[in-house]
Amino acid sequence: MSPAEADSTGIHCRLDELLAERDMTLTELSTRVGVSVVNLSVLKNDRARAIRYSTLVAICEALDCEVGDLLVVVPRP
Repeated sequence: MSPAEADSTGIHCRLDELLAERDMTLTELSTRVGVSVVNLSVLKNDRARAIRYSTLVAICEALDCEVGDLLVVVPRP
């Protein structure tokens, strides 16, 4: 995890790991969820400042996961 990830919000998005586990691309997720690849990339790289509940639910449904599987709290140094 990069320093930017730990310093920003204290929340890490595990989107990369969940996509890899499901052998799914960001483009495929984008199509399923109706969110641009650019916006998903911002989320994936821990640069998002906010996320709509509807988007969060759609991502979790597409990945068959819970919110806690996608977003985790990172201890701050």
